[in-house]
Amino acid sequence: MFSGFGGFASGYANIPQKLEEFFRCYPIAMMNDNIRKDNANYGGKIFLPPSALNKLTMLNIRYPMLFELKSQESGKVTHGGVLEFVAEEGRVYLPQWMMETLQIQPGSILQVSSTDVPLGQFVKLEPQSVDFLDISDPKAVLERVLRNFSTLTVNDIIEISYNNKIYRIKILEVKPESSSKSICVIETDLVTDFAPPVGYVEPDYKAQQKNQTKVPKPDAAMNGFGSMSKRINYADMLDPVKQNENFLGEGKKLSGKSIKQKEEDLKEIKISLDGKPAPLNLPEGQLFFGFPYVPPVTETDNNDEKTPSKLFQGEGKSLRQSFKRKDRGAHQGSKNKAPKSPEVIEID
Repeated sequence: MFSGFGGFASGYANIPQKLEEFFRCYPIAMMNDNIRKDNANYGGKIFLPPSALNKLTMLNIRYPMLFELKSQESGKVTHGGVLEFVAEEGRVYLPQWMMETLQIQPGSILQVSSTDVPLGQFVKLEPQSVDFLDISDPKAVLERVLRNFSTLTVNDIIEISYNNKIYRIKILEVKPESSSKSICVIETDLVTDFAPPVGYVEPDYKAQQKNQTKVPKPDAAMNGFGSMSKRINYADMLDPVKQNENFLGEGKKLSGKSIKQKEEDLKEIKISLDGKPAPLNLPEGQLFFGFPYVPPVTETDNNDEKTPSKLFQGEGKSLRQSFKRKDRGAHQGSKNKAPKSPEVIEID
């Protein structure tokens, strides 16, 4: 008899119901010290009173709990989730960036309504300063900080904290599109795209290419073409003077052999000791340790290497000593050398 009524009741219970309440809104910084969480300022979740939780449990709402926040003064709308139900009755606490987005002051009337938004698939972000470019891996950072958000709404300027620095990011576009212009970012694969930060100027690559037309000189020391003096062009640093022929001659080694050196090599030397010493101006980040010293090898050294050294040649001895009695052989010898007693004794 009442089967149809029961079916109607069960079907009515499955219809999602909506919560609509009005609260006085305040920033999270004005919460009690015992319940305040400063990290909640860099997220998209609000604090509601316990009475709101009791009403939500009696209504057939969908999870996760998402809310539409509408200002009665400015008419601005944004969306967010709930972090805890610990606020005082009649109050709701919001992150500071939500207060700025809604253009409301502490104590203003805020309408909080439960809502549903589609799961996000794509979002385009615009950093509000060029400091965001200093982050080495922005996508990895966003993957971590977006866990503090439940929704992302178009034209909202959210705040995130990374390495003790606050970055402001504007939501330019979300997909899929809906009437709420918002998406849910909980348990979804979200594709992110970045617009150029505010104040970013694209560099003039053509001007840079013109400035880089000069070919740098090859590094002689790195390529094995000479010593450190050639690398820094030490000869060019000195004042150019006429060729000094006072010390042109034939050099000799310490072994007595002559060094055959071409006159052309000597003519290339333009170093002069006349006048004041020239300053050693090196490029930034370069050190000069002088010329490498290679000791000459004489013939006597070669002969000494061929003949083995006679030092430490001798007879080795063991640390273990043999304990033999020295008088043992003498004792046995005395016995053998003693005269034998005669077998016959003659008496005169």
